[in-house]
Amino acid sequence: MDRKPNKKNLKSSEVAYYFGASLFLWYNKNGDIMEITSVTNEKIKNLIKLSYKKYRQETKMFIVEGKHMVEEAIVSGLCNEVFTSDSHYTGFEPAVIVTDKIMKKISQVDSPQGIIAICQIPKTTVLNKKILLLDGISDPGNMGTLIRSALAFGFETIVTEDCVDITNPKVLRSTQGAIFKINYLETRLKTFIDAHPEYTYYGTDLHGGIPLAELTIIPKQIGLILGNEAQGVRQDILTKTTKNLFIEIKGIESLNVAIAGGILMYHLK
Repeated sequence: MDRKPNKKNLKSSEVAYYFGASLFLWYNKNGDIMEITSVTNEKIKNLIKLSYKKYRQETKMFIVEGKHMVEEAIVSGLCNEVFTSDSHYTGFEPAVIVTDKIMKKISQVDSPQGIIAICQIPKTTVLNKKILLLDGISDPGNMGTLIRSALAFGFETIVTEDCVDITNPKVLRSTQGAIFKINYLETRLKTFIDAHPEYTYYGTDLHGGIPLAELTIIPKQIGLILGNEAQGVRQDILTKTTKNLFIEIKGIESLNVAIAGGILMYHLK
C-alpha cells in the first residue's frame, strides 16, 4: 500500500490525497485523516450503486452493514473495504472515514450503526456432503432464513436457480452473517443433478412424496431440493429425485418454505 503524504512536504494551503490498494483518504496539511464530506465523491457514488442488483452482478461485490456483519465479513476474508463514521476505527484496512450525514445517505437501514463493508460475492466449486438446492425462492426473508438453517444443520453448500439475489440487503440481514460461511453456486438445478449422481436427491412434494417420518436411513451425501413459495419444486426437477418427501401436519394446509426447510434439514443432518 502507498504511504500517506509526508506532511513536511506540504505547503500550508495544501490538501493532499493518495490512492492505495482500493483506499482513498484525504489528508490535511498536518497529515491527519480528513472525513469524506461530499456524496459526490467517486467512492461514495460507487458504493451507492451497489444498492442495485445489476451493479452488484457486474462488480461481483455487495455491501453489508453493522458491526456484527462487518466483523463476519472481515473474518471470512471477503471484506474489501470498510466505510465508518468512527474516526477512531482500527478494525480493518483499508478504511474510509465518512461523516454521519454521508453514513445516513449510504445506509439502507433506518438507524445506521455507523459502519459498512464492501465485500466480494462468495463463489465456490467446493461441494459438501450435504447440499441444499433452491428452486425459485423469491422472498428475501425466506432465503436468509434458509441460509442460516443450512449452515446450522450442515448443509454448507447451497445451489440456486431463479432465486432472489443472495446479496439483496434483506437476505443479508436475515442471514446474520451466515452468508460468509457457506459455499454458494448459481446454476441450473437439472444440470447440477445430472453432473453429480453421487448424491441422493430428496425433493419436496405434498402430493407425490412419502412422509418424512418414514425416512429412517440417511445417506452420507444428500441433496435436498426446496421450491418456490407458491409453486413448489418444478415437476421436471422432481422427476430427477431419488425420493420426494412431505412433512405430516394437521390443522393447516402447508408450512412456510423456510420453516419446512429447517425441519427437513434437521431430520437429514
